[in-house]
Amino acid sequence: MVSVEEIKLQKVMKNLIGLQSCDLIIKRINDKKKKWPVKIQNLENRLKTAENRLKEELNHLELFKLKKREIELEVESLEGRTKKSNIKLSAIKSNKEYQAALKEIEDIEREKADYEDKVLEVMENIEKLDKKYVTSKADTSKLKGEIQKERDKVIKEIKALDKELKIHERERTLFCRSIDADLLKKYDHLRQNRGGFAVTPVIKGVCGGCNMGMPPQKFNELICGDKIMTCPNCHRIIYWGEEKRLKDDVDQAGMSE
Repeated sequence: MVSVEEIKLQKVMKNLIGLQSCDLIIKRINDKKKKWPVKIQNLENRLKTAENRLKEELNHLELFKLKKREIELEVESLEGRTKKSNIKLSAIKSNKEYQAALKEIEDIEREKADYEDKVLEVMENIEKLDKKYVTSKADTSKLKGEIQKERDKVIKEIKALDKELKIHERERTLFCRSIDADLLKKYDHLRQNRGGFAVTPVIKGVCGGCNMGMPPQKFNELICGDKIMTCPNCHRIIYWGEEKRLKDDVDQAGMSE
């Protein structure tokens, strides 16, 4: 026949097991939540990198356009000098001065031809850069849309996690109210110092927390189930893992995680 002490202990252990299950779920949710801001930051960094690259390409393109305009102004200036030299040429009387003026015009034309070649080269570069910029702009716009979708997805996931978190935090509060204050304090201390596991089963005489064998006398006391016991090695709160009613509670708690 099951004693009153055993019934009380089973109720306490069920509450502790339920509380631990709840705490593990809360930890899992919080761990997930911690990852999302990092993911959002990574998305923002990707977009910022793409936008900076696009800005650099535009600046590069504008520099070449400016260079083209500068060369064109040089060509216009040389054309003006050629016109003046031709006017001057028509007024020259001596052959020597005429030859000198012709040479000056040839030099100007040669210099102008060099500048015109430079203009063509710059125009080719502008065409390439312009195509590259148009492609990059389209890619950046596409990336921006993809990142916005991903960001919306992350925000939605965070809201869902917050909703789930509130449910389990309320559940935790109810468990805490049903557990003795000193025992709850001990549980919280163990949970914080034992990787989140303050309560663990003992199966076939072995502690599930530290995998150490229990002394036979201790194990027999545990099976009797009339008092709270702790593992002599890891000091976690222990229960007989083969006790059917507690085992069913643990299995159910595991499914909820």
